[in-house]
Amino acid sequence: MALNATRVAVTGGAGFIGTHTVEMLVAAEAQVLVIDDHSHPCGAALPAEVEIVRTDCGSEAAAQALNSFKPAVVLHLASKGGVQRAARDPGDHVRASLASTVALFHSAVQAGARRIVTASSGGTIYGDPKQLPARETSPAAPLSVYGAAKRSEEVYLAAFGRRHAISTIALRYGNVYGPRQDGTGEAGVVAITCRRLLDGAEPRIYGDGEQTRDFVYVGDVAAANVAAVFGSRSGELNIGTGHETSINSVVKLLLKASGGPTNIEYLTAREFEVRRACLDPTRANRYLPWKARVSIDSGLADTWSWFRKRHLAQPQ
Repeated sequence: MALNATRVAVTGGAGFIGTHTVEMLVAAEAQVLVIDDHSHPCGAALPAEVEIVRTDCGSEAAAQALNSFKPAVVLHLASKGGVQRAARDPGDHVRASLASTVALFHSAVQAGARRIVTASSGGTIYGDPKQLPARETSPAAPLSVYGAAKRSEEVYLAAFGRRHAISTIALRYGNVYGPRQDGTGEAGVVAITCRRLLDGAEPRIYGDGEQTRDFVYVGDVAAANVAAVFGSRSGELNIGTGHETSINSVVKLLLKASGGPTNIEYLTAREFEVRRACLDPTRANRYLPWKARVSIDSGLADTWSWFRKRHLAQPQ
């Protein structure tokens, strides 16, 4: 596959992770089609040469767009809801997310794609593993509907790969954070905390704050996506740092950066959330090859700076 001839379709390409990834793909001279229903856009403008189709990734319109574009690779980044939203209505989550994803995989194959890369969730698929960092060989034991759906997507994707003799890979992300993330929903403690601090409100933590996550910077995740697009490895790969960071630590670092209030509001712990999460990135280091390069201190500083600049640019 010649690098400058690669045609890549990206679902969710107008979103938080998607826009960073599309920019890198264009810089790598890929021709890019973005399929996005704009239910959760990040507001960043995509490069002018990118073709954009506004529709759900599992729709007939998406299938037609793929068939016309004839991608060599399909990168699936579109996602519907998070852990709490999926828990409130599991059936709706399966219809909106899993069913749409499976329809996309089928459309990708029908359009002639020879490789499919999908965004999965290392933070939920392993549940509460006995050993950390979790490896790809660790049992999949999701505690949440969201994690179960992500694991199901992986199983479907592998089946499509075997049936149609194409390469498929699921990237199991840690907790992705960084510039352009939406801080108005239920997920994304970094973005939510930045927004609250800029609005003069106390940050909130659910539970005691000692739960840990593998926080990975969005620029590093985008680089992993691009490496996977141009790679050939099939299976599942963890995309994380290999380090645990507590929610308390993250919020306190943002408090220090903001110079704002020092109080934290602690709320009742949420159901269906894992206690500790950390991903072993050894396979990704070896097979993509890829490595997380942005430290949590540097990534949080860059993220806070981005949120602050955007806040200051808004009409008061």
